[in-house]
Amino acid sequence: MFENWLQPLKLSELELPDLQAYQLGKHIQQFKGNNKQLGRAQIALIGANTSGTNAIRQALYQMSFPFDKLKVVDLGNTRKSTPSFITPLLRELREHDIFPILLGDHPQLNLAQFNALKTTRTAISINLVDERIPYTVEAEEEGIYYLHRLFARKRPQLFHFSVIGCQGHYLRSNTISFMEERHYEFLGVGKAKADLSELEPIIRDADLMGFHLSALKGAEVPGQATPSPSGFTVEEACQICRYAGLSDKLGAFGIYGYWPEHDVNQLSAQAVAQMLWYFMEGFYNRQNDYPLSNDGLVEYIVDVKNLAFQLVFWKSKKTGRWWIQVPVKTAKRLQRHRLIPCSYTDYRKACQDELPDRLFNAFRRFA
Repeated sequence: MFENWLQPLKLSELELPDLQAYQLGKHIQQFKGNNKQLGRAQIALIGANTSGTNAIRQALYQMSFPFDKLKVVDLGNTRKSTPSFITPLLRELREHDIFPILLGDHPQLNLAQFNALKTTRTAISINLVDERIPYTVEAEEEGIYYLHRLFARKRPQLFHFSVIGCQGHYLRSNTISFMEERHYEFLGVGKAKADLSELEPIIRDADLMGFHLSALKGAEVPGQATPSPSGFTVEEACQICRYAGLSDKLGAFGIYGYWPEHDVNQLSAQAVAQMLWYFMEGFYNRQNDYPLSNDGLVEYIVDVKNLAFQLVFWKSKKTGRWWIQVPVKTAKRLQRHRLIPCSYTDYRKACQDELPDRLFNAFRRFA
């Protein structure tokens, strides 16, 4: 069935040297139109732009593969690159419990990931890494404000929305008001860069993550539609992607915005390949400590002045990661969100009678 959507990749299309046994290209399985080839695949790599994704593959395949038991399949490139065409493919992968990584030139492909994910999950949380918040209250459905069509739905199945790395000089005041009124999160690039470790709980809270290359410095990643002088470095982007890979809750991931015609010496293709490598490294090291129950968690109860209730924190014995429990009764459809990812810093602040706005806003989303 997958062949209905795909153009299988031919290695001869890539300008690769003779690959060695340690390199990723020797271990990633090539999909050739037979569904049985998927076998026990855990990750599927899908391109929605042939020239761009093949340049990324060329860099990725030459990297090392220290992920002994990780099964990765390259499905090749989609026959069309519209969200409506790609959604059924992604949905089919989710039904086979295969994690999709989507590469494309436009971040509106996040909508395809969302529409596929909502068939198996309710109340979805989305995290984007982007220099802008891709929404405006005006009726603009195309271009950079592609999320308008999602927020305009009467029942969008969206529980939470967060943006990391946005830049103040691109934000509209009415968009900021929209985000604040709904208790959504947006973290500016300066604050995000100040302590990358504090991004991990935000990323861990997401079901879907999309990384737009516009969030990276144009000097380091020139292969963008409109490169900017400010943004994350490639090293920071790789750390963010590793956090995403580590998250047991995450069900879909994509990197968007690569324009090969703007790339210089294929620096951007190499950058995206590195980001993919670190995502896989995180995925390979998942610890399965997502708290489906309280087993394996240590409970910490904190009394905070001026709060009418106690705060209950949970710490994983396996990884040392932290969650805070929602202090109100949650609807059945929101049960899997009742433990909110947080950091040790959040716990320490609570012990000092201070609770970050991020967690207060999280509580308000359940009110």
